[in-house]
Amino acid sequence: MEKALLVSVQIKTDKHHWRIEDISSELEELAFSAGARVVENVISICQKPTANYLIGKGKVEEISLIACDEDVDAVIFSHDLSGTQQRNLEDAIGKKTLDRTQLILDIFSRRARSPEGKMQVELAQLQYLLPRLTGKGIILSRLGGGIGTRGPGEQKLEVDRRRIRKRIDKLKDDLRAFRSHRLVTHKRRKENNLLSVALVGYTSAGKSTLLNLLSGASQPTSEKLFTTLDPLSKSLQLPGGQNIILSDTVGFLHELPHHLIEAFKATLEEVREADLLVHVLDVDDHRLYQHNQAVQSVLEELGCGDKPVIAALNKIDLVEDRSWLELLKKEFAPGVLISAKNGENLDALISGIEGHFLGSMLNLKIFIPHTRMELVDFFYRQAKVNKIDYLQEGIRIDLGISRQLYSSLGSDKDIKVIG
Repeated sequence: MEKALLVSVQIKTDKHHWRIEDISSELEELAFSAGARVVENVISICQKPTANYLIGKGKVEEISLIACDEDVDAVIFSHDLSGTQQRNLEDAIGKKTLDRTQLILDIFSRRARSPEGKMQVELAQLQYLLPRLTGKGIILSRLGGGIGTRGPGEQKLEVDRRRIRKRIDKLKDDLRAFRSHRLVTHKRRKENNLLSVALVGYTSAGKSTLLNLLSGASQPTSEKLFTTLDPLSKSLQLPGGQNIILSDTVGFLHELPHHLIEAFKATLEEVREADLLVHVLDVDDHRLYQHNQAVQSVLEELGCGDKPVIAALNKIDLVEDRSWLELLKKEFAPGVLISAKNGENLDALISGIEGHFLGSMLNLKIFIPHTRMELVDFFYRQAKVNKIDYLQEGIRIDLGISRQLYSSLGSDKDIKVIG
């Protein structure tokens, strides 16, 4: 396990900065998720960034002394560093120096399991490295030597700009092929009139635990950040009999670097294609509102800011004083207070999901001939059958059906609307 010295930086001129305590706390969580043992977390508050080191020279000297005394393997900054800043800091401190993006990429490289996930990590790594290949640049030959150096991107260590660009183009082409395959899957779902729900939320909010509980999946869960990198979709039958597709997605993070969002847009296609989003929020985290804002920002960047959302206010089992939870529920309306860990109020969440889709349904009475018995099974699977009568002249069905599904059946002459 690598020993890491953390440097939590707050720049006063940043527009949307967190409190330094929250920056520091999240950096420790990220370092822990990357497998580091934190020996100390140094706080640095600056009025504005410096070109040479980001922070002041005096603070750099302080960090250098601590790093030497503690014999750390890496110094990790909470703020992104330019190539020049990173080189200068490594020279001044004498230790491997990483920034927040490299730390996130390292965690991603640990979590990626599918070929697509590994490609996305490599693409993000190369896009991060490319603008830093000037002069001495990042010392690529050190890749493979611990935190910030793992993953598919450690291949072709002494690669030049031209070869990196060529590799980036190849990865983008391969990822486009994955995206095309996923779009075909989404098209089939639409043709089969399967509605989809995507679980979104800040990393470690409990999305995977909720998916497992709702669908019987076995998605890995952990207190570490970004446990889920590769998406998983499972079928879920609602109480009324309607089947939907429920998808887990990669967790979001505040100020998630734009190129990371770009690299993972293929994976996040599940969010864009969903008919409904369930936003999982950790009510036991004091950064609840900051996490909510971070998720909203990523959804806006994905073009999903106007999608319907149900807030799943999770981890109520950890809250000792529940008196304020009802106010929170109203504030995040439509919201449901749940515990994905023990299943508390899960029925209310399922009812909320079903209610959303029922609200956009048509209530119809239809008549079909006995020769079309396959339609009875279809309506039981894809609609909400309220009453069915088997008459001598045919079958009369009272049902609730989505407008989209009804529209797709409009050309079937055997289905007659009678009320």
